[in-house]
This record gives sequence, C-alpha cells and structure tokens, in this order.
Amino acid sequence: MSAVANESAKESPNESVKQSANLRWRRIVVLTPLVIFLALAALFLFRLSGGGDPSTIPSALIGHPAPQTALPPVLGLARDGAPIPGLDPSSFKGAVTIVNVWASWCVPCRDEAPMLMQLAQDNRFRLVGINYKDEPANARRFLGRFGNPYAAAGADESGRAGIEWGVYGVPENFVVGRDARIAYKLVGPITPDNIDTVLKPQIDKALAAGS
Repeated sequence: MSAVANESAKESPNESVKQSANLRWRRIVVLTPLVIFLALAALFLFRLSGGGDPSTIPSALIGHPAPQTALPPVLGLARDGAPIPGLDPSSFKGAVTIVNVWASWCVPCRDEAPMLMQLAQDNRFRLVGINYKDEPANARRFLGRFGNPYAAAGADESGRAGIEWGVYGVPENFVVGRDARIAYKLVGPITPDNIDTVLKPQIDKALAAGS
C-alpha cells in the first residue's frame, strides 16, 4: 500500500502540470478571437471618428496603372442639355485626372461637394466621378442639389469597379497622372482642412511630373 501511495504521489505533480497547461491553452484558444475582434472594433471606431490622417492608409495601386474598367454613363445625367459621358480609361493618358468615388446615399459626399465644385474650376486637370452602387435617379437628384463637378461620370451599380480601384469606402479620391498611373489616393472626404494641405500638393506634384 505504501508503494502505491508513493507512486501516486509522484504522478500527481505531473498530472497537475498537464491540467494547468491544458487550461492555459483553452484560455488562449477562447481569448484569441476576442482580442482580434476588439482590435478590429477599435480600428473601425478610430476610423469612423475621423481619427488619424486618412491619407496615410496605404494603397497597393499607387504607382500602378489605373484600372482599365470602362463604365457606362449615369442614366439621364446631362449638363447644359448635353449628356455627360461615362468613364473611359483611355482618357487618363496625357492628362492629370482626379477620380472621385461617390454616392447619393453617402453623407460625407454631401460635405465634400463644395470642395469638388472648387476643384472643377481648375482647368489644369480633369475631374471625373465613379457613382458607386447607386440608383441613377438618386444620383441625378444629388448632383442637382449639390452641383455637378464632373467632366465624366461612370455608373458602378454592381460595385465591381470599386473593387478594382481598391475602394475602402465612399467617398475616396484618386490622383491619376499623365502616364495613366495612380499617383495618390485620399481615403475619406475632401475637407477644408485637407484640400490645401494634402490633396492640392499631390495634384501639383502630378502636374509637375512629366511636364
């Protein structure tokens, strides 16, 4: 009996260590998804609240050719009685172009509308739009209310073009150089704070390149 008791006493610490290790492992398995979720939630809230500089979010497309995605015009959209054309990727070559991704249901798009109208007055570059997952009637109503700054506006009703452009959300703005490559991407709306300090310097840089 004494020998059995001694043997059990020797095994007990090992069993205790194993149980403790298993318990720690189960805790890690349970807590890891929670930690990841909380980190993503914090990042989302930070982004939603406007924290940080949105322009610092990287884009894999910077320096690469602009997507060759032709888009049809927004149905019924016209200016001065003439229909506004859709998005033609061949038009990027030889001209600096600002590509604005927008939608009538996008609240920040309303806030940036005056900034776009201001940019449209500069004839050194073209300003075109990608109307993202929108209804044509709503898009026309939006531009009728807030102004139409676009030389061309393509309808991306399926959102396919948005994927190819690497859009995170609406609005976003791209600076495309004369070489038809994406020179800069601004995530989030154009604002009175970033139009002069961030966006315009990037436009000027693109205009100076190859001039």
